[in-house]
Amino acid sequence: MEQNSQHLTDAERFFFDNNGYLVLESFLDSQTTAALRAAVERVIARRRDPGYTREQPTAFEDQVQGRNSRVFHLLDEDPVFLELLDYGPMRSYVHGLFNEMPHLHSTDASHEVEKAGYHGRGWHLDGIQDGFRNLKPHIPLLQFKVGYYLNDMSEPGQGNLTLVPGSHKALTEPDPADLQNPDLFPGALQVCGPPGTAFLFHNAVWHTAGPWTREAGERMVLYYGYEHPWMLACVEQWRYPKAFLNSLPEQYRCFFHGFVFEPPEFRWG
Repeated sequence: MEQNSQHLTDAERFFFDNNGYLVLESFLDSQTTAALRAAVERVIARRRDPGYTREQPTAFEDQVQGRNSRVFHLLDEDPVFLELLDYGPMRSYVHGLFNEMPHLHSTDASHEVEKAGYHGRGWHLDGIQDGFRNLKPHIPLLQFKVGYYLNDMSEPGQGNLTLVPGSHKALTEPDPADLQNPDLFPGALQVCGPPGTAFLFHNAVWHTAGPWTREAGERMVLYYGYEHPWMLACVEQWRYPKAFLNSLPEQYRCFFHGFVFEPPEFRWG
């Protein structure tokens, strides 16, 4: 995987701290983006096969019945997904904005080609227990989400990630009527960018897949979630085959708790 020389700047750190998100246009080169897109297409085709089975179920059920698709637990599907987990240029952002010892929280990919009921109306916070609401009024940064656009999302209206900048610091919740308004409410922002664009956001930022108004729209997005090494907020870590987990080199083993390996690794983090 070709690596760029991009790294976290003080200006980007200030922007993320205040707005709860950051957009890095054309962060992935065209070759890597194309490889990831092809890998996602292969995964979706496999998961759609009536004979597909897996050793353990995914944390959330794959959605592959209609024209739109969403699939989970990707790391063992293709080496390119594992490589992106610890992609050097993104490592600077994960370490600098979140934690120098990040653990895997989740992986998933979506490919959408038509409007669905959740577009513009799926507003939520990330995290278990209803988005860590028991930690309000100031929900801390517990999960760090990294997304990659694998197709051209330069124009809005095709399910673009839509969020409310700064809402991770809000003391009140949005008006329920606004959350059901597909035309979006004041302050909501659709994230746009060319293929390979990366975007990062805080778990407490209000966000949704945005409105779908483009007749020939398409969205292919790949997500990696990271959590602190002292957390275990998703079952994905231990629902990969043991053979896959035990085959991981140290570069990737450090993203998992020691108990998932055979024999278990007795270590902190």
